[in-house]
Amino acid sequence: MITTNDLVPRLVTDRLVLRGFTEADLDAYAAMQADPEVMRHLGVGPAAGKPRSRAESWTGMALLMGQWALKGYGCFALEERASGRFLGRAGILHLAGWPEPELAYALTRPAWGRGLATEASRAALDWAWAHVPTERVVSFIKPGNTASERVAARLGGVREGPTELLGVPCDLWVYRRVPTALA
Repeated sequence: MITTNDLVPRLVTDRLVLRGFTEADLDAYAAMQADPEVMRHLGVGPAAGKPRSRAESWTGMALLMGQWALKGYGCFALEERASGRFLGRAGILHLAGWPEPELAYALTRPAWGRGLATEASRAALDWAWAHVPTERVVSFIKPGNTASERVAARLGGVREGPTELLGVPCDLWVYRRVPTALA
């Protein structure tokens, strides 16, 4: 049997563990996705900005795990190191129809305002530069999502301007691979 440990690396930061999703994450993930405030700036298509049901959350978890199997990279589940509590997801989202790899994240409301989105996204982006064959990663940030704009800026992202992702207006933020010096 293949487990998430076989597909998804485990990253550890000062306050977080970034790991693969497990079935045990479903209750917490579904609660996060059912929160209208969490979902306000997330999603594309007809579901954009809308809370998700438990069944939709299950499908979403399966989709996130499937991307690891198909592409070799994806989104991590976020776990608080001190408590083991599920805090959200962060990583490189690159679904069908996405024009390029996206640094994407979502956190439970109790995790907001603590710098955890930046910490998780920095770890995921650093991992991506070492393992994903791309010169740039982007974030599609919906207008009015100033918290995500601040995270993108702290990570070195540059706003390139307005765009659309699957019909949803957003701003394109770009992170570029930093060239390594030759030894």
